[in-house]
Amino acid sequence: MKKDIRSFGYDELKTEMEHMGEKPFRSKQIYEWLHVKLADRFEEMTNLSLKLRERLEAEYIILPVQMEERQISKLDGTNKFLFRLHDGNMIESVLMKYKHGNSVCISSQAGCRMGCAFCASTIGGLKRNLAPSEMLGQIYQIQKITGERVSNVVVMGTGEPLDNYDNFVKFVRMLTDEHGLHISQRNVTVSTCGIVPNMLRLADEGFQITLALSLHGSTQEKRRRLMPVANKYDLSEVLAACDSYFAKTGRRVTFEYSLVHGVNDRDEDARELTAVLKPRNCHLNLIPVNPVREREFVRPSRENALNFKNKLEKSGINVTIRREMGSDIDGACGQLRRRYAEEEDSMDRI
Repeated sequence: MKKDIRSFGYDELKTEMEHMGEKPFRSKQIYEWLHVKLADRFEEMTNLSLKLRERLEAEYIILPVQMEERQISKLDGTNKFLFRLHDGNMIESVLMKYKHGNSVCISSQAGCRMGCAFCASTIGGLKRNLAPSEMLGQIYQIQKITGERVSNVVVMGTGEPLDNYDNFVKFVRMLTDEHGLHISQRNVTVSTCGIVPNMLRLADEGFQITLALSLHGSTQEKRRRLMPVANKYDLSEVLAACDSYFAKTGRRVTFEYSLVHGVNDRDEDARELTAVLKPRNCHLNLIPVNPVREREFVRPSRENALNFKNKLEKSGINVTIRREMGSDIDGACGQLRRRYAEEEDSMDRI
């Protein structure tokens, strides 16, 4: 079985090449082809001998991340990508253009097993974890397709990154390594629904990335209704893990809160949220829920969302309503992948 060469870190690739009897500078050349010049095939590596390229071809594989579909918003230029992996699994990525630079939201798994009630990504369950090369590959392909540099990376697409912990951590190290794209760790955000043991592990990695917790409920009971993971980890445990992350890294935690009309956007929710967040140095992101056909959740009106925000602000909470990007395309997490799967199913039935 061929080895996934783009998942080797810089030092690991050096060791691999030494085992092949190659000089150390060869590993540097190959790493640069893979992670700076973004080569997809060994034949592109023209400063390597034909013999070495043939040997690499025989023993290694550059796992493909191939664009299947691209949607471009006419409203704000947001790009939504559907990528096909080597085994036929599909994943999504989003490019969002801001004045401060280009931000890419990537997937960490094909599917998801967390089962959050309002999310399209989890319908159909988890297919498999992504390798570090497949997480990097999404960013590399977006840069190649658009010809634009990515400056910020958010791991908030399909999947739960901390359910794919080792591959995610390696991805961060390679993404921010000086030999590759060298994106600042402060420009990387990871979202989790609250896998406490791995949140605590992440605090000890020595990273300077931002941790975003999917909160979505102001009490343990309300969280449990929306997020099955709350049956395993109590809200108090999750918040303690957030506090630990802040204490060890000095990085302010972001709390994500999907606003669902009549479910978690009432006055009592605002009061309970204030009690949870007031003691913490944090930021709250309100996300009016994107309706998913398979679910019955309703998006709050703009007026209701603003009222909810204002109540929190008056209580001293640092809060914003997330700017909606790509509302005229399949912008919500999991929607494009879900539609593709449905079209495949209907074709199979014909």
